[in-house]
Parts: sequence; structure tokens; C-alpha cells
Amino acid sequence: MSGFFSSPSRAGKPVGGLSSRLFAAAMLAFVVLFVGGWLALFAADVAYTSWDAVGQVLRAKEIRAALRLSLWTSGLSVLIGLVFAIPMGYALSRYRFPGHVVVDSIVDLPILLPPLIIGLSLLVFFRTDVGQFIENSGFKFVFQKKGIILCQFLASASFGIRAVKLTFDGVDPRLEHVALTLGYGRAGAFFWVALPLASRGIVSGAILIWTKAFGIFGPLMVFVGAVRMRTEVLPTTIYLETSVGRIEVALAVTILMLVLATAALVGVRILGLGKS
Repeated sequence: MSGFFSSPSRAGKPVGGLSSRLFAAAMLAFVVLFVGGWLALFAADVAYTSWDAVGQVLRAKEIRAALRLSLWTSGLSVLIGLVFAIPMGYALSRYRFPGHVVVDSIVDLPILLPPLIIGLSLLVFFRTDVGQFIENSGFKFVFQKKGIILCQFLASASFGIRAVKLTFDGVDPRLEHVALTLGYGRAGAFFWVALPLASRGIVSGAILIWTKAFGIFGPLMVFVGAVRMRTEVLPTTIYLETSVGRIEVALAVTILMLVLATAALVGVRILGLGKS
């Protein structure tokens, strides 16, 4: 008898029984524990925050400015990230070149290293001759809004590149070869065959880039600071409010970020991935 806790047998038919149900229950228990733990943390935040704190967040012009800055910088970081993630993911998936393993490893470094290193490295770079030349040419990044986007991009792009590469790995290259035999060039096969088949993975990459960019904190504190009405984004707002003891306001901003992130993730997955 098949059911929710049934599993396939070697003959391809579902096999029920107590052992299968116990195994499925054990696996689902980890899901319940993990998700339940996070929901408990969110519930504690909501219970601790007062409606007055929520009202302060909605009324404060500084926090509204931080919200606007967070949204447009993280959105632009997604666009820039995809500009790199799509060709890089395709190149790392389809081509083998000298140093491929090294390059592939470097792409993963921002995922493994503490994000604070990005801000510190940027600060040091812009004190070098090359960095000073860039700054003196009118492209100022240190303690500027453009620096927010640079930090967000460097901290989040690797997640998108990796997601897109894995997607192209799953696209059969023979489909592109068929397009080549039909008269398409290499670029045509990419745009008309590989790219549409990888669309869901690209959406997933965009989601990963945005979630990382939207919540980044450490590099921003080092490279652009947390100047109100200038370089303050929502993560730095939480830090500033906590530093002066306004825990309820900081938690209200946290809840706002959670609501926005959840709405964005659900919305993009429904529209882009066709999931309901």
C-alpha cells in the first residue's frame, strides 16, 4: 500500500511498512527541528518588539532612507552580478583552460572567507597607487554609496556564478551541437538553446546574489562606514540602533528585513521558477 511515507522498491513499486514510515519520520524530524528552531527565533523577535518600535521604524526618515538605499543598491548588485555570473558560469562549465581548477577555486573564495576580509582588502587596495588613480579619476568608492555596491557585488557574485555554472553543467552540450549543425553560430547556440534552458538556474543565482547583498554588514562597516542619510543601509541600521541601546527598534528593523526577504524569495520563485 502506497502512502506519504512509502518508498520505491527495487522492482519500481512503492513499498510501505513500519520501517519505511519510521525512516521517513526520522528524516522529516530534522526538517521540523531546523525550521522550528528558526521560527522560534523569529517568534521571539516579534514578541520582544513593541508596536511603538515598529511605528518608529516606519516614521523615521533615517530608516526609510536606509531602506531605499538597501533596495536599490542590492538590486543593482544583482544586475551587475548576473552580468558576470552568466558568462563566467558558462565558461567554467563548457571550457577547460590552463589554470581552470585555480580559477574555479578563486570563484569560491568569497563564499568561504569571512566577508569582513572583503571590506578590509578594498580599503587597502584603494590606498595603493592603482586605487588612488581610480579615486582621483572621479570614481570614488571609499565611504561612498558606490562603495556599498562594490562590497555587495564582491561578497555575493560568487554565489550567483556557482549557481549558474551548476545549471549549465546540467544542460546537455549535445543540444548546442545540434543547433550548430542547423546553422547557428556558437553565440546563437548559447542565446537560443543554452540560455533558455538555464533560465531557472539563473533566477536561483539572482536570488542568492540578492539575499547575500541585501544582508551584508561587515565589509560595509570597514569600507563605507555607517553615516546616517548617506551610507546607512538596513544591516548597519540594526548595528547603530543596538549600539545606543534601542533593541526594540533594531528588532523592528530586523523583522522588516525578514518580511522583505521572504516576500522577495517567494515572489521571485513563483514568477521565475513556476512554483506555487
